[in-house]
Amino acid sequence: MNIIIDGYNLLHASGVFGDERGPKGFEQSRTALLDLLADLLGENASKAIVVFDAAHAPDGLPGRFAHKGIRVWFAREYPDADSLIEEFLEDDDAPTSLLIVSSDRRLQVAARRRRAGTVSSEAWLAEMKDRRRRARAPRDTKPPEPSPADVEDWKRYFGF
Repeated sequence: MNIIIDGYNLLHASGVFGDERGPKGFEQSRTALLDLLADLLGENASKAIVVFDAAHAPDGLPGRFAHKGIRVWFAREYPDADSLIEEFLEDDDAPTSLLIVSSDRRLQVAARRRRAGTVSSEAWLAEMKDRRRRARAPRDTKPPEPSPADVEDWKRYFGF
């Protein structure tokens, strides 16, 4: 499934912000978010597009680039990121294979209209962090030893 992420919406949900203010702070925050996404998505990073608002972006900001496999788009020629994401939805030949990550009601309605998946930024982020935590948790390969009471219960059950 391909994922289209409302960048600043997820940034606010994540709480990942740079220390500086102004354009440099925005750049640090975007980079921190993209690093987090690359970690959370792992080998699926290339299936993600992150769209950031850029109608009033500073000069020199690229229109598109890749960050650790994630495709990053700035909505330079659009009033906002939502408009570009809606265009992605309308132009996709298989919208049911898309997942839109945004808490923005406008995008959730547009995704449902095209039968694409939709999830709030907060819920998606929580799920992805939980998956990462479970994937990194040590796994016991051997079942736990039964307690003496368990052994007695099984003996009675099987008539020993």
